[in-house]
Amino acid sequence: MDRDSQKKQIYIVGIGPGCEEQMTGQALAALERADVIVGYPVYLQLLGERFAGKEFLSTPMRQEAERCRLCFAEAQKGKNVALVCSGDAGIYGLASLMYELLEDYPDCALTVVAGITAANSGAAVLGAPINHDFCVISLSDLLTPWERIEARLRAAAQGDFVIVLYNPASHRRTEHLKRACDILLEYCAPEVVCGYVENIGREGTKAEVCSLAELREKSLNMFTTVFVGNSTTRVIDGKMVTGRGYQI
Repeated sequence: MDRDSQKKQIYIVGIGPGCEEQMTGQALAALERADVIVGYPVYLQLLGERFAGKEFLSTPMRQEAERCRLCFAEAQKGKNVALVCSGDAGIYGLASLMYELLEDYPDCALTVVAGITAANSGAAVLGAPINHDFCVISLSDLLTPWERIEARLRAAAQGDFVIVLYNPASHRRTEHLKRACDILLEYCAPEVVCGYVENIGREGTKAEVCSLAELREKSLNMFTTVFVGNSTTRVIDGKMVTGRGYQI
């Protein structure tokens, strides 16, 4: 018998933007099996009526470690546990933290359930902006020093990657997007095609295609994902498109 099959299972579930239509069948099945669903309060609210009969447990922002330990504690009570993260749990989510804590809970086993991250769902709204080599960089410096973020921006711009920017702004970080654009403008032309999507897959979804110079002047929020094109990205029928290089 598989050793992990004898352990208490915890599912770490990426719920995509949060609407049922954009969750995978595997994610829905894991949530259906769960006795208790743990997550940030906003993510739990997004689950809607389908899972209203479940026990919901949450911790505030910046209490991620406590939230993860809550999952282990509930699993040790014999409950089926699902930890939900927006997008994909392994992309700026809690999957890695759960594994880092796992050694303290040898009677538990983890299963990560993939979800649609904002790079995918936002790209679909804008057209086809990440159809060639791209990278994802978070502008949040809560856990990563700004100097390292700046170095990654420079490297991505020098490599002519399409760049997807997560966490472009917050109430505290009002200038990070402008600072990032200033760095990119050292290597990229001001007219490089960019785009952003706010509230992807949720009520009030808003998308716009603009230039890098125009992006610099935008006031965006933490629920927005930004796409910076490469030297080949162009606008086709109002959409942001990065070609693969096919001969047509």
